[in-house]
Amino acid sequence: MPAPLRIAVIGPGKVAHLHAKAVLQTPDTQLVAVYGRTYQKADDFARQYGIPAYDNIADMVAREAVDLCLVCTTHPAHRDPTVAALDAGSHVLVEKPLASSLEDCDAMIEAARRNGRYLGTISQRRFYEPSQRIRRAIDEGKIGKPVLGTVQMLGWRDEAYYKSDAWRGTWAEEGGGVLVNQSPHQLDLLLWYMGEIEAVYGVWRNLNHPYIEVDDTALAIIKFKNGGLGNIIVSNSQKPGIFGKVHVHGENGASVGVQTDGGALFIAGMSSITDPPVNDLWTVPGEENLLSQFVADDTAFFNTIDATVYYFGLQIAEFRDAIRENRPPAVTGEDGRKVVALFQAIYESTRTGLPVKL
Repeated sequence: MPAPLRIAVIGPGKVAHLHAKAVLQTPDTQLVAVYGRTYQKADDFARQYGIPAYDNIADMVAREAVDLCLVCTTHPAHRDPTVAALDAGSHVLVEKPLASSLEDCDAMIEAARRNGRYLGTISQRRFYEPSQRIRRAIDEGKIGKPVLGTVQMLGWRDEAYYKSDAWRGTWAEEGGGVLVNQSPHQLDLLLWYMGEIEAVYGVWRNLNHPYIEVDDTALAIIKFKNGGLGNIIVSNSQKPGIFGKVHVHGENGASVGVQTDGGALFIAGMSSITDPPVNDLWTVPGEENLLSQFVADDTAFFNTIDATVYYFGLQIAEFRDAIRENRPPAVTGEDGRKVVALFQAIYESTRTGLPVKL
C-alpha cells in the first residue's frame, strides 16, 4: 500500500475549509499543513484541523514532505505561491481560475515543466455525473461533431457578498467579475466539450452593481477551430439567481445539456448547493426517453452527499491517482489557461470593439 498523499493548503480563506474537509474525506490523502501570508490567520486555520501553520512555502513543503499543495488564495495571488510550491518540489492544484492573467498562467505552467511536477486547476463540475455523461456522449459519437455550444449562467450577488471580503469586486484583488469568479466552471465545460477556440467577440457591462469596479454581466460569440459556434451569457444580476447551464448541439441534430447550478447559486463558505446538477436536455437518437431517469438517479444521489465537499474530493482523488500513475491530471494547468484566455479575450474585445483571435 502506498503512503497517503501528503497535502497542504495555501491560503486559509473560506474555500480552503471546503478543500480541507474534502481531503479529510478522501481515502489515501492526509492534510498535513497550511500556509498563510498572515501567520495568525494560518494558525487559526491550523488549530481547527490539528496541523502546523507556516509562513514560508519552501519550509512547509520540505519539513512536512508535502506531495500536493492546494492553492486557495485570491485570483491575482495564485502565481507566486504556486511557483514557490512547484520550485520546492510539490505538485499543485489551484482553485479556479488558474490565474487572472495569461502571463501568470504561463509562469505557473513553466514552473511545473521546469520542476517535473503536475499543475492542475479546480473544475469540480467536470466530475458531476451529468457533465461526464455529456462527455461520454460526445466521445462515443452520439451527437456527431459538436457544432453549437452555449453557456447561460444567470445568478445573483448582493452588496453583502461583495463586502464579505475586501478583495471582492476589484480589478486589483479579484482580477475581474462574473467572468473571472463565477463563470470559469461553465466556461471550462464549454471548452471541454467544444474544443479549441479560433476567435471571440465579446462585451461586458456592470448593470446593477454600482458599488463594484468589475463586470457583473458579459456576453460573447465564439468561433471554434472545429468549425463550430458558441454563445456565452453570464451574469450576477438576476435576483435571487436562476441557473447555470451548458448545452451542446451536434451535427446530427441531437442535443445534450447540463444544468450545473440551480436556484440561488453556490457561494463558497457562505451557502450550500441547493439544487442537484442534472441533465436538462437529452435528444440523442434512441435515448430521448432516458432523461427522466437520468434526473431521478442524479437527484437521488445528490441527496446522499454533501455536494459542497464531495466533488472537490473526487478531483483531489483523481489528482492523487495522477501523481501515483505519473500522468497529467484530468484538468491540467493548460486547461485552466484556456479559460483565462477566453475571459481575457472578452475583456480585450470590449476594449477594442473587435473580435480577438486566440
